[in-house]
Amino acid sequence: MTMQKKERGDIKGRKMEWNGLIGYQEGAVVSRTLIDKEAGTVTIFAFDEGQGLSEHTAPYDAMVMVTDGRAEILIAGEPFQLGQGEMIIMPANKPHALRALEPFKMILVMVRSGDRRPQLVQDPG
Repeated sequence: MTMQKKERGDIKGRKMEWNGLIGYQEGAVVSRTLIDKEAGTVTIFAFDEGQGLSEHTAPYDAMVMVTDGRAEILIAGEPFQLGQGEMIIMPANKPHALRALEPFKMILVMVRSGDRRPQLVQDPG
């Protein structure tokens, strides 16, 4: 069930279905950013059949979770076909692209990297 226009505001603290957050549009790619923070983003996409994203790189790892349909994702020239319920992590700085084999929806989670190692604090005493 697709959200009605009056319900498209803040989604925090609300129970929702992923696939109801965005609809397909003929011959188009539709996206909606759900979280946009300094630490990362969560964006949901809907691709019509044959639509895609051309090859590009990103400075951070990105996880794609397919919630509907099927797509082909290329990572450094290697093809992967994903369907509903499957996911893949696209490594940082590796060229990647995707194409909808049929209408499909995905959730893209990108976490911006930082120094994950804990900083040791020396006791001055």
